[in-house]
Amino acid sequence: MKKSLVLAMAMALGVTASAYAANPFSDVPAGHWAYDSINKLAAAGVIEGYGDSTFGGDKLMTRYEMAQIVAKAMAKGANVDKLAAEFADELDNLGVRVANLEKKADNVKITGNIRYNYADYDEDGYATKLRSRIWVKGQINDDWTYTGMLENIQDLKDNAGNEDTKFQRAYVDGKIGGVAVEAGRLPLNLVAGNLYDTRADGIVASYGKDVKVTGFYAKPTNQGKALNSAKLDPMYDLKASVEFDNVYGAKVDAKFGVVAATAGYTVFQDGTLTTEGKFMGVDQKDVKELDDNKIWNVGVAFDLTKDLNLSANYMKSSEKYLTNDDDAIVVGLSYAGAKAAKEGSFGIYANYYDQARSTVVAHTMNGEYGTHGFKGYMVGANYTFAKNIVGAVEYYDLEDKLDDSDMKTLWSQVVFTF
Repeated sequence: MKKSLVLAMAMALGVTASAYAANPFSDVPAGHWAYDSINKLAAAGVIEGYGDSTFGGDKLMTRYEMAQIVAKAMAKGANVDKLAAEFADELDNLGVRVANLEKKADNVKITGNIRYNYADYDEDGYATKLRSRIWVKGQINDDWTYTGMLENIQDLKDNAGNEDTKFQRAYVDGKIGGVAVEAGRLPLNLVAGNLYDTRADGIVASYGKDVKVTGFYAKPTNQGKALNSAKLDPMYDLKASVEFDNVYGAKVDAKFGVVAATAGYTVFQDGTLTTEGKFMGVDQKDVKELDDNKIWNVGVAFDLTKDLNLSANYMKSSEKYLTNDDDAIVVGLSYAGAKAAKEGSFGIYANYYDQARSTVVAHTMNGEYGTHGFKGYMVGANYTFAKNIVGAVEYYDLEDKLDDSDMKTLWSQVVFTF
């Protein structure tokens, strides 16, 4: 019997050894490290030794013998769930039923949230939606978990019943040696969400803590809006969309006191540019293969105070889409932040953007942004009205980098978490 097992079993019983008679085992002297724990277990009837007044601590124990000890400890009210799970088959042979193992209630956690949001767009009217998400997290073993998420979005502006429910997340995460791994339909956030922030089907592996190296390979989904070419010429009524089959890359994140730094390289691979619509009243459609979009990025963030943070990210793309721009800079300033569990907590934040279209695949922002690249700013605030009820409002003032059209968005939401 291992030292840690003797001590853990004795502690699980929750009683003191001094209340018992002398230790009955001749081969466990009073000065032995496990004397008190063995005394406690023997007095409680959990262990019996070998019938010849010996404990036999140096002998190997069979799984059946260990299952008998676990069963007796359970009968005394000890919390030995992990041991019960390990010896479930042997306990079943002994006729011991473990209800929580049969139900596996402790292995699965279900949470969710409901979000109502309203957005007013300067040029395109308004949008109002109700989004419901159910999260399921299951413990596979001590090192691996499964996460799934069902999502339903109801467009309250469209009463045609077009909403549906989809599995938006379904992935496992755990460790292989010292490497943390996620695989499946998982969340992928690149360059603080300014390049990509949505789900992807693939694998992410990372190693390290204060200096962490991450590599990823995935198929991107929900790749953002089309490039609208209509304003290039009055004769055009065309829309062009860019999609990529794969994305891969690597990044390094490091933390040095109040300073966090990041650097990365991302490749969006096997892209296509699809143009369709009308030219001079005639239907048109054209599909063109694109070169791989290779993007370098660097970033830094400073904790100016406990609650005040300043960040900056720079990107450089190998491609140019419709404009001569191929780089981006995003500067952010944030103070504190609303916490769902803390009523009255709040945060305020602001960003400045100057991004070429080739540095945007699926942006994290909630505002309407330029289809040919954009520049401008946003300001926002969030507040916890009551526990698990958080509201937010954001204002965007952006300008399309090709036709100089203004895009102003007032966006708001309230989220109920359960």
